[in-house]
Amino acid sequence: MSALRINIVLFGIGNVGSTLVNQVIESQKFFLEKRNIDLRFPIITNSSLAFFEKDGLKNQWEANFAQSAIPFRIEDIIEYAQEQQLENLIAVDATASSDIVKNYIPLIQNGFDIVSANKKANTLHFDFYKELRRNLKKYDKTFLYETNVGAGLPVVQTINDLHFSGEEITKIRGVFSGSLSYIFNRFSAEEIPFSNILLAAEKNGYTEPDSREDLSGNDVARKLLILAREIEQKFEFSDIKISSLLLPDLNETNSKAEYSVNKQLFDKPFYIAKITQADNHVLRYVGEFDVTKKELEVKLISVPQSSALGQLKGADNLIEIYTKSYGEIPIVIQGAGAGKQVTARGVLTDILKIAEKVKIKEAVWL
Repeated sequence: MSALRINIVLFGIGNVGSTLVNQVIESQKFFLEKRNIDLRFPIITNSSLAFFEKDGLKNQWEANFAQSAIPFRIEDIIEYAQEQQLENLIAVDATASSDIVKNYIPLIQNGFDIVSANKKANTLHFDFYKELRRNLKKYDKTFLYETNVGAGLPVVQTINDLHFSGEEITKIRGVFSGSLSYIFNRFSAEEIPFSNILLAAEKNGYTEPDSREDLSGNDVARKLLILAREIEQKFEFSDIKISSLLLPDLNETNSKAEYSVNKQLFDKPFYIAKITQADNHVLRYVGEFDVTKKELEVKLISVPQSSALGQLKGADNLIEIYTKSYGEIPIVIQGAGAGKQVTARGVLTDILKIAEKVKIKEAVWL
């Protein structure tokens, strides 16, 4: 059989997008030999420019993009795909943009499956969430987003599989942020001021460019909301109780310059939190969804050092899933929860899942 060609339209060539393209180039021969799948990138875009490549990806894609990319609208991409009669189309969203998300439904209506590392589509108002899934069903398309929670860890799929096998999930709890995992793991183990560890996290690229994004708890809350909706709970972002790590005197209202030079204000309150907890306990910033009580909460807690959460190292994520069948012993998923390599690999895994689905469909038609 001839190889199945999959045409990927990539939105976003930052850390994750560019790493994804390079991973595909490196593994292209492997996918052809082992899976009979030929992955191509006929269109690559950043926020304002698109590079259209009639013959698919060439190894000099960055040079080609710099020389030949042109301004685009989403209609141009749909029109180009139709003109070139591109089949097996997958739109990959490697951005953090709200604008791209608005185009998911038109893309689905014009023959695209979607793979997204962007959390926005799954955390907007529930009406959009529902409408997106109505269109997926109507046009028989797939939307995969495993990297929305825990980068490459199989969290979304596991929770989805448990729920739709009839298992009753009673609670989901975990450390969902690689940056905050790194900060509190070090703060618990070392006698170093909180602000020094925060600066190290920024320097190592663990945090967002403005670390207030991490400390606000909003990113953890979005991940928790995605998992709650995965088990068919109709929550909005505003339903989540978020205990921010920011201070009354050091928060989003300060200028970036003020925030940068006043980080030592964090030291005293976090030191007090550290020394007033019980012996052999450590601080962890968690998201928790109590399904029975229908409560979603993001908060700083103190846990025994000997517990699964207490033993976390580095920038790892750890998610505990409690169910009726498993009782008091949770299913634990742990591993790297951030980083361009693992996130891009997770996106690639979702692309290959859709490719296998297309193969099955084609086999049925044959």
